[in-house]
Amino acid sequence: MPRVKRGPRRARRRKKILQQAKGYYLTKSKLHRQARQAVRRAMEQAFTGRRLKKRDFRSLWIVRINAACRENGLSYSRLISGLRQAGIELDRKILADIAVRDPKGFAALTAAAKETSKAA
Repeated sequence: MPRVKRGPRRARRRKKILQQAKGYYLTKSKLHRQARQAVRRAMEQAFTGRRLKKRDFRSLWIVRINAACRENGLSYSRLISGLRQAGIELDRKILADIAVRDPKGFAALTAAAKETSKAA
């Protein structure tokens, strides 16, 4: 049985890791073992970051909506409740965008939410 040394395959695998670690600090971009650890850690943090990003944006939208609500004399929870009762189905991303770009349109939405919450 011939002996297998895996030279080209090993080199390709190491080259791939070092390519991913390009731009890292000191030995993390030069030495395979350190690069492998750094790349693994970076991938874990990137995975976590993609999930945190969704959470962070949702809280940002809620803060923006709440600030615009307060300007129109309404609380965030009453606005969301009123919009639901009125049958206006806008998600928080769109509501925050309207609050920032179109204050008059947002004022109309808050007025509609106020009317339905009073009627109920």
